[in-house]
Amino acid sequence: MNNKGNGLALIPLAVFLLVYIGSSVLAKDFYAVSIIVPFLAAALTALIMNRKENFEKKIEIFCKGAGNTNILLMIIIFILAGAFAQVANDMGAVDSTVNLGLSLLPNSLLIPGIFIIGCFISLSIGTSMGTIVALAPIAVGIAGKIGIETALAVGAVVSGAMFGDNLSIISDTTIAATRTQGCEMRDKFKMNFIIVLPAAIITALIFMILTRNSNIVSLEALEFNLFKILPYIIVIVTALLGINVVIVLLLGILSSGLIGFIYGSFNILGFFNSISTGISGMSELIIISILIAGTIEIIKYNGGIDFILDKGLKNFKSKRGAEYGIATLVSLVDICTANNTVAIVTVGPIAKNISNKFDLEPKRVAGIMDMFSCAFQGIIPYGAQLISAAGLAAISPFAIMKYLFYPYLMGICAIIAIYIHWINK
Repeated sequence: MNNKGNGLALIPLAVFLLVYIGSSVLAKDFYAVSIIVPFLAAALTALIMNRKENFEKKIEIFCKGAGNTNILLMIIIFILAGAFAQVANDMGAVDSTVNLGLSLLPNSLLIPGIFIIGCFISLSIGTSMGTIVALAPIAVGIAGKIGIETALAVGAVVSGAMFGDNLSIISDTTIAATRTQGCEMRDKFKMNFIIVLPAAIITALIFMILTRNSNIVSLEALEFNLFKILPYIIVIVTALLGINVVIVLLLGILSSGLIGFIYGSFNILGFFNSISTGISGMSELIIISILIAGTIEIIKYNGGIDFILDKGLKNFKSKRGAEYGIATLVSLVDICTANNTVAIVTVGPIAKNISNKFDLEPKRVAGIMDMFSCAFQGIIPYGAQLISAAGLAAISPFAIMKYLFYPYLMGICAIIAIYIHWINK
């Protein structure tokens, strides 16, 4: 097969978009149909195509892609991350973390503080949704007490939630981005953190300015337990020390379980049930990862990846252009799927091919995919983050959008970072 590839090999991706967007529009809800269904339709389309190969051969190619070492390791990490998040939550770690942050805040910095707490919680637990569910009700109550718009307070929550969604080493997006590009989580974290830190600082300052004339109130005493926060600290510290992520997550699970036993949060059966529930919560993502990996492998075999490299990126003559191309691709997929992890898993193999062609640093490609997918995930009104936040606050997702300073600034910082990095190279 020639290097120009075959554009028809990309038909499975078109089928995915058609089924997903079509069913979502008909149902008037982007979450009415499991995203597994359109990905299954894409996989079946890929298997049917290319009559030059027999069906058994195409099944073999599909299984080769689905059984890739990086994919299987990513699935193992998903399993352990789900288990850790659920055990820590059932043990009371989330509540203690939220209450500790609120107890330490000066009254005059409640909304900027909500954003900062959201950053810490999401960085610790690795999920924007868990952060929003924990903090949004508190933010709504605070907004009423200090006389500011509910949407502003909820915007601070969502902004903080997207900080950790992008950076946390147990976030689905980080796991997917680093595994598809074959880089270390700590390397991606360090590079990513430097880029987004200005966005976080500016966001905190904006919230401080917007709420400077709000009423000063006293919050009720909030209970927290420092020992229950310990598993999050263990996970963050051990990850930054470069310990294997599987060991990091196992330490998180075991420490959460031990603390849960000590404080009577659950018994041994409750501990096992928490692990089971956490793993079950990752089942859809695991199935999607397998379907995508197998489908992309067939698309690659049929010449689809070569076509993208030759046609889709033919105007990008530089490494900077290639990075902007990857950023654009992952952003478009996120807008279409309303799921940043799915966007990264989908674009990851293609980005790896682009990275190899232009000799890009894996940690940069992983960071770019994560930043741009999270930036768009945090602002689309039909995304799970805004829908859940709006539902908890009983307001419209569109009312929150104008206060999502961090996702907007993260995207801007990422664009500037790509430009500056290559300006003298």
